[in-house]
Amino acid sequence: MVRLVIDNKEVNVPENTTILDAARMYDINIPHLCYLREINEIGACRVCVVEIKGINRLVTACNNVVEEGMVVYTNSPKVREARRINVELILSQHDARCATCVRSGNCSLQSIANDLGIIEVPYKLDLPHAQWTEGFPLVRNYEKCIKCMRCIQVCDKIQDMHIWDVANTGSRTRVDVSKNRRIEESDCALCGQCITHCPVGALRERDDLDKVFDALADESKITVVQIAPAVRAAWGESLGISREFATVKRLVAALRKVGFDYIFDTNFSADLTIMEEGSEFLERFKNRKNAKLPMFTSCCPGWVRFVKTQYPDMVDNLSTAKSPQQMFGAIAKTYYAQLLGVDPSRIFCVSIMPCTAKKYEAGVSVMKDAGAGQDVDVVLTTREVDRLIRAEHINPHTLEEEEFDMPLGVSSGAGVIFGATGGVMEAALRSAYYLVAGQNPDPDAFKDVRGREGWREASFNLNGAKVRVAVASGLGNARKLIEAIRNGTAEYDFVEIMACPGGCAGGGGQPIADGKELAYERAEVLYGLDKINNLRFSHENPSVIKCYEEFLEKPLSHKSHKLLHTDQKSWELW
Repeated sequence: MVRLVIDNKEVNVPENTTILDAARMYDINIPHLCYLREINEIGACRVCVVEIKGINRLVTACNNVVEEGMVVYTNSPKVREARRINVELILSQHDARCATCVRSGNCSLQSIANDLGIIEVPYKLDLPHAQWTEGFPLVRNYEKCIKCMRCIQVCDKIQDMHIWDVANTGSRTRVDVSKNRRIEESDCALCGQCITHCPVGALRERDDLDKVFDALADESKITVVQIAPAVRAAWGESLGISREFATVKRLVAALRKVGFDYIFDTNFSADLTIMEEGSEFLERFKNRKNAKLPMFTSCCPGWVRFVKTQYPDMVDNLSTAKSPQQMFGAIAKTYYAQLLGVDPSRIFCVSIMPCTAKKYEAGVSVMKDAGAGQDVDVVLTTREVDRLIRAEHINPHTLEEEEFDMPLGVSSGAGVIFGATGGVMEAALRSAYYLVAGQNPDPDAFKDVRGREGWREASFNLNGAKVRVAVASGLGNARKLIEAIRNGTAEYDFVEIMACPGGCAGGGGQPIADGKELAYERAEVLYGLDKINNLRFSHENPSVIKCYEEFLEKPLSHKSHKLLHTDQKSWELW
């Protein structure tokens, strides 16, 4: 242990602890902007500078370690002056029109400037200008970028995609798409991790709220909205309500107040996905000598984009099953339109997703199998739906729980856990076991695929046959897994991959808590909901059963293939 003094307080911390972490251990706050633990520890912003007795210069707390007997001052007059100047210089190259920024009220730079009492900037405003591709699901505002390098490091070290880089030199330096490319020319998977790790509003998703407001105001439209599994574990975070209070039924109540005609659960189509994808896997597994194995899950469009750009020869390994989002849209504009007795063209289908890549997926030209325009008309991220609730002046603290509409509001616990990494695999194995054995397994028999490891593997017995499975989240882990398959050091039958670390719970469209990784906390909420659900198997969902009886006939039927499956080779990237 190392003994030192921080702000006149004697502390003891382990060797090689940074000054920043040492202060945190004793509830001493040192402001910082660019720092991300083990990802970005470059001291670029100079906001975390501290004074050390006996050393003339200030040092950055994020990347300097403690020493025995060190005396540290985190907020001395010298530190405050330097920190204020550093922040003022950052603000001189930052568009500080906070009232029109999506991160207003949740911006680290804004908070630090307020704490320092900065009400004017003495330096000339010098904002960089550059064009961005209009309509792209991910938006970069060069005038807000503070060059902290977080987006670069997250994309390089976690996702292994290398989409961002430093361009130009000197005063003209900016962060831009790497290799002098336009964003649509890059391999961007649209995972959105750069957005959730940006400390300001330099990166955001394309805002589609106006399209929703227009549809709600159009009396000829029947507005149908679906809520993705992971959304229920996070939607209340930025609205100031606890996870215990922010139930999905209260979100249903909020959306009714907004004016949606019908509110459904994507978990219904997650159960539908399991019936299709699970059946497809069993077909491939039975014919494994001639089939493309391992079969990859296809629920995550960020992962699909990754395969298409990085490993195009392995696209055939993807399940042909659409994602729950797209299955829902196809069912809403066919089966549900039939139940309502309305022209499918009147249905306007909105998705609330924890994801930015879902905006891309909904716009893929071939995703219109229902014959009434795109099967999903608009995708809103969790952040956008929170803004929608605020725009409608709904007080979330006063909401009473309300039920989903029927029949597309019925779902199983298996559908709920889609939002956690490993959840799709676990849900599929529950039903696959039933389909081959004729009886249900213990619902928790496949929980070995759960966990915080970025790449996990397991094997299970399915009625006497050994099935080797793997689960990975984060594209850096996905790349390692695929390379292991390629070089023969790993062999699997069924693989689940989610583009975002922790799965959809940590999706790029989820609320941002700067410096905190909440995917696994949110996942625990989903596993808890599964545990208390009376239905824990997708194949027992009565609405899914009825949908097959009345409309789809059976999994992998001709109609199911037409509406619920796709050929990812035909997906354009932009």
